[in-house]
Order: sequence, then C-alpha cells, then structure tokens
Amino acid sequence: MMTDPIADMLTRIRNALAARHERVQIPASRMKQEIAHVLREEGYILDFHVDKAAHLQGLLDITLKYDVMNMSVIQGLRKISTPGKRQYVSCKEMPKVLDGAGIAIISTSRGLLTDQQCRAENVGGEVICFVW
Repeated sequence: MMTDPIADMLTRIRNALAARHERVQIPASRMKQEIAHVLREEGYILDFHVDKAAHLQGLLDITLKYDVMNMSVIQGLRKISTPGKRQYVSCKEMPKVLDGAGIAIISTSRGLLTDQQCRAENVGGEVICFVW
C-alpha cells in the first residue's frame, strides 16, 4: 500500500528524466492531474493525458520536455508536505524557490497554484512540492 502517491509521482518523473525517457506513466488521480496541469502551464513538461482504457483508475501519461542540448527542463523536484508532516504557509510566508527561478506548487482553497499566483491572489495553503 502506497502512503504518499504524490511523492511516488515525483519519484517516477525524476527516474524517467534520469533515464532520458520521452514519457512516463503514473496511476492517475485528480491531484496528480492538477500537478501535471501546473507543470504544463509553467513549461516544465510538454503535455499529459489520462488513458482510462489502460488501467482501472486510469494512467496519467506525461510527455517530458528536454532542451536542445538534450538536458531535461526539470532540474529538480522535491516533495515538501508529507502525510506525517503537513507544511502550511500564509501568503506573507510564501517560499521562493531558487530566488524565483523555480516554482512552489501550493494547494489552496482555489485549487493548485504556483507561489507567484498565490502572492498575486493573496492566498496561502499547503506546500506540495518545489520544482526547479
């Protein structure tokens, strides 16, 4: 039984990037789809879609993004909030990843937002992960 499916998703992406895979498949959930949506909007992945026929709960198929030098666009992924220790921040305490070069994905009452969007909308929430 998996206790932290978001950490598993980030680990699968890290492993696929290290092995230079073009795509990675992950068991789907609504939260994972929202994280993939934020990653696509911020330009860290090319695309994603959910394949309902391949698996009972569906498979989230993520197309990874590489630059012209065949280096991955995602340099690092780090899970912040864990099931045993949730990390909540207010708008004023919003973290900056690599002084603005990366993003923090925050779960708010308005859905998943980046740290910049949280500052603009003046909301806080649970820090899910850092991406740089």
